[in-house]
Amino acid sequence: MNILRESDRWVSPNSRSDCFSGNRSLEYLAARNLVGARGRGTRERKRMSEICKNYIDGQWVGSNTGETFENCNPANRQDLIGVFPASRSEDVHQAVQAAKKAFARWRMVPAPKRGQILYRVAELMRKHKEEIAAGMTREMGKILKESRGDVQEGIDTAEYAAGEGRRLFGQTTPSELPDKFAMSVRAPIGVCALITPWNFPMAIPTWKLFPALLCGNTVVFKPAEDTPHTAVKLVEILAEAGVPRGVVNLIHGRGEEAGASLVRHPDVQLVSFTGSATVGREIASVCGLNLKRVSLELGGKNAQIVMEDADLNLALEGVLWGAFGTTGQRCTATSRLIVHHDVKKELTEMLVARAEKIRIGDGSDESVEMGPLINEAARDKVDRYVSIGKAEGARLLSGGTLYDEGKLADGYFYRPTIFDLVIPSMRIAQEEIFGPVLSIIEVKTFEEAIEALNSTAYGLSSSIYTRNVERAFRAMRDIEAGITYINGPTIGAEVHLPFGGVKNTGNGHREAGTTVYDIFSEWKSIYIDYSGKLQKAQIDNVE
Repeated sequence: MNILRESDRWVSPNSRSDCFSGNRSLEYLAARNLVGARGRGTRERKRMSEICKNYIDGQWVGSNTGETFENCNPANRQDLIGVFPASRSEDVHQAVQAAKKAFARWRMVPAPKRGQILYRVAELMRKHKEEIAAGMTREMGKILKESRGDVQEGIDTAEYAAGEGRRLFGQTTPSELPDKFAMSVRAPIGVCALITPWNFPMAIPTWKLFPALLCGNTVVFKPAEDTPHTAVKLVEILAEAGVPRGVVNLIHGRGEEAGASLVRHPDVQLVSFTGSATVGREIASVCGLNLKRVSLELGGKNAQIVMEDADLNLALEGVLWGAFGTTGQRCTATSRLIVHHDVKKELTEMLVARAEKIRIGDGSDESVEMGPLINEAARDKVDRYVSIGKAEGARLLSGGTLYDEGKLADGYFYRPTIFDLVIPSMRIAQEEIFGPVLSIIEVKTFEEAIEALNSTAYGLSSSIYTRNVERAFRAMRDIEAGITYINGPTIGAEVHLPFGGVKNTGNGHREAGTTVYDIFSEWKSIYIDYSGKLQKAQIDNVE
């Protein structure tokens, strides 16, 4: 593929991102007017940092204002990863216009040809998996094993979408009239705004990008400001794979500025957003007023049920992975453990003992099991909910504190936290915390467990551990969630199945699988009358 190397990054001859590498102190960047509102002190940063740009109409360009923001390693605040454009409405407008212009050409490319480009994307992602994963761990903190899984999910999504290029099926159906043919086909929508979160900075953008492109749409991609560097790497791959100029455009910036401008732009026909329910409601309101299609994947308050007949060792492994994997920063994370009275004491003791042994640190260390929270605001939120839990009467069994001394004090680390004596109505059992906090709820019956699980405003993922097949099938029927696992944790979705939830988890759309193509395409019904005369449906067919 003739990949050129510059410092510790990679670019291709046709996709140079102008992310200039080098050791940059804050004083140097300030002198060049490159430091934005996210500065974190004045000490010189460690390791390599980059000055990156937006990607608009096939070119890497700075913002019109020259304003920027910093992106730092959450495991070590002194490690400056890069400086990125703080884009505003003018930058967004340029990106949307580039996408609008490119749509006229891209929509005419046959879907199998678009799929071939995505196969090349998968090849490039596989080739550079380790490099991308290492950069992701540095940027958002998850351990390397999880970052590799994040990249692999992107690879899987690319391959699945590429195959859909030859299966973008419509339907043929008999007409009610003679000498008349009827069918339906999929058609692209136009310019799509994709706004993605930081917790899966490769997987979630690919869930949106690849189906959007396969369907013939063009894209303006706005990643979270906490993970812009991984987004640059993804766009470099797309350009290297042969995506034409203007088809994919990358805009960095803050949600309240770049994101809001993108949602409101009149030439954006579709908005796909993953994030909080609060922001999702605002986006839905704007899109509703302007009759734009909108897909929302929002929060979760997921629970794992453990019945008295469960394999407790298996249930223990599941809740540890579900609650503390990615430091609890998943929309599908296990934040509630609903346990039958008969096994609650034993499982709780096992859980606390294991949680206190979790190795915490920089995710680039292969021996580490849990990394930092994404930023200071996230850590403060977790700490605030710990205080809320205590005030509500829950009993803190383990954790509940941040690291304010030693090596981990340079990052946003928080101890795995477990609460007992939690009742379903408590805020820590109702509200999304998005951190390593687990609430244990005791129940005495299967029916009480299902009621407790369904008692929140969310309905994304769920889990039950039981050896009773009747209970398992009743749980599948009665649990109010878009995803249910039997004898598995609440995390672990696969790309060929629909992903999404009910209630306040979203607005009914499903990403992944075949269902995502209903988000990014329009259905067009076509009638071909070869009778040579006027035929009137519902009239001429009446006997």
